[in-house]
Amino acid sequence: MKVTLVIAAVLSLMASQAYAGGKEVYQANCAACHATGAAGAPKLGDKAAWAPRIKTGLDALHASALKGKNVMPPKGGNTSLADADVIAAADYMIGQSK
Repeated sequence: MKVTLVIAAVLSLMASQAYAGGKEVYQANCAACHATGAAGAPKLGDKAAWAPRIKTGLDALHASALKGKNVMPPKGGNTSLADADVIAAADYMIGQSK
């Protein structure tokens, strides 16, 4: 029983750290377009704009973030980012826009 609680606590901590990391990556790399709506980017928190994208599923959203879509370049233009960081930023944006 105690092992289960410890595992749950560790997983919760890991999730919160990934979420915070996603926010930092968003602010440094994604906000230029996703905070302003530049080039048609869905704004952070705009539930109506994000809803049809979210319906496509996480795999599709992650692929768009990693490979680019329409005018958005791969990894938002910062190809030095690790895939995990880009996915964390995408997950942050999705979480803020549900």
